[in-house]
Amino acid sequence: MNNFEDFDFEGYEVKKLKDFKDKRVSLLTRLLLRFWPQKGLSYLTKDLGMDPEIMEKANDLFSRVKRIDIFPSVSGGRGFQIILDKSTALYFYQDGDHFVFDGSEVGEYEGGDVTIFDHLK
Repeated sequence: MNNFEDFDFEGYEVKKLKDFKDKRVSLLTRLLLRFWPQKGLSYLTKDLGMDPEIMEKANDLFSRVKRIDIFPSVSGGRGFQIILDKSTALYFYQDGDHFVFDGSEVGEYEGGDVTIFDHLK
């Protein structure tokens, strides 16, 4: 992602990087978002009071993944699996009003159904 002109950050549509001024985002961060987006996101998370290390690790992981599949929980409970590159499974289960990471495993997995969320429209 090299252009943040139309970046949607938690439902906040940003038309121009100058719109971040009212969010207390530094000039340095805004410049990094324009010219070095990966580093800019790290600074942005810090400016917005989030943990930049989590953002960097997530970006590092998902930028190397070529395929992501999502499946309902095999246990039948309220949860789901995220399969990365048909070889790494991440498990999540519902805990009240949110989901919690429940572990991972490696193996060979089938491809998913890209229409899994179509009924949510």
